[in-house]
Amino acid sequence: MMLMAESFDGWRSPKVPNGYNLLFDEWAEKDLVNLLRHYRNNPSIVMWCIGNEVPDQWNGNVGPKLTRFLQDICHREDPTRPVTNGMDAPDAVVNNNMAAILDVPGFNYRSFKYMQNYKKLPQQIILGSETASTISSRGVYKFPVVRKSMAKYDDHQASSYDVEHCGWSDLPEDNFIWHEQYPWSIGEFVWTGFDYLGEPTPYYSDWPSHSSLFGIIDLAGIPKDRYYLYRSHWNQKEETLHILPHWNWEGREGEVTPIFVYTNHPTAEVFINGKSQGKRTKDLSVTIENSLCDSVGTTTFKRQSRYRLMWMDTKYEPGTVKVVAYDKNGKAVAEKEMHTAGKPYAIELVPDRTRIKADGKDLSFVTVRVVDKDGNLCPLADNEIKFKVKGKGWYRAGANGDPTSLESFQRPQMKVFNGMMTAIVSSTKEPGGITLEATAKGLKKASLTLTAE
Repeated sequence: MMLMAESFDGWRSPKVPNGYNLLFDEWAEKDLVNLLRHYRNNPSIVMWCIGNEVPDQWNGNVGPKLTRFLQDICHREDPTRPVTNGMDAPDAVVNNNMAAILDVPGFNYRSFKYMQNYKKLPQQIILGSETASTISSRGVYKFPVVRKSMAKYDDHQASSYDVEHCGWSDLPEDNFIWHEQYPWSIGEFVWTGFDYLGEPTPYYSDWPSHSSLFGIIDLAGIPKDRYYLYRSHWNQKEETLHILPHWNWEGREGEVTPIFVYTNHPTAEVFINGKSQGKRTKDLSVTIENSLCDSVGTTTFKRQSRYRLMWMDTKYEPGTVKVVAYDKNGKAVAEKEMHTAGKPYAIELVPDRTRIKADGKDLSFVTVRVVDKDGNLCPLADNEIKFKVKGKGWYRAGANGDPTSLESFQRPQMKVFNGMMTAIVSSTKEPGGITLEATAKGLKKASLTLTAE
């Protein structure tokens, strides 16, 4: 795993009333040296970052000099690795030469400015030091399916069609295309890999929203749809074939319900109850030049059509959605089905590991699913599950990924969110068997055996 170790969120100019600026002159070098010496022998570190969106970006008399000061410390303590800075004021830092000082100019968002800034900078490389901030809630889908900025809904969720973003940000493909087309655009750090408590953008202070929607993976560690979009692009060696949305839309019969497929294969065909909805092929003719927008806020899916397959006019009818993927020669190489689920029938427990260390610290992360009698996930289920752990282990925590849920992480009961949650079981310091039991009113209970050794 490659890491960029990031230091300060503020330098000399204040970002908040009681910020690090009050300590910067006395402590900046000491703190940075401690960071560098602590991590410089770690082979995962590939780059040092001296700041993130610091207000001194806008001060041409101060920002460039402080950049040089901090970068020189990095070079002195570790001459082997380059230095960057996460800058969200691209025009200011290019015009005042702050960006030109860095080994690697790092820009937060605003990829549409990459080219004009690349032409002005001497380094011949640009890093997406913070990108995307696409927002979505696992298993939540909004209609109609259109690209939106800062969209808000009564349920305080965001659409998992992966078409919504923040006012300053964009969608995954808006970054993919830069790194793919131009070698000097060396890569990106996506905000964020996981959801986290705080920053419930765009709901901010709209109670009970209290966790972010940015994650590729939700707060419970469960992949969102977007996970498979990133996987299909970043991991070409392994097969990805993912269909969205779910197919339980009672009341939407006959209404347009678009189907997206995320896959590493170039072409796919969708069938609804055996009837072909046509083939789609990734449009490699889409380039940066023929899909340019001069600011944040494009409403087209042109760049998305290069990386995801979209059937925008499909209509909902309950039953089976099947996708068949084809390779570049037109040969069918993979297929997957999704079924309209029946009523919630049982609890299913799927551990990431069944054997853990008896050290009092090791954990097994158990995916909890509510399924129908045929084993299909019930994507609308919100049953409350109660847990008991017996033997040489204990219930450590649980989460359901709902950014509006106020349920305790530690209490051994929780409602599933869109049919799923995660339960975490810890070992004790004694080896032996551990049994996790999950029960819910009206559902067939489930039991799982783990081993601590």
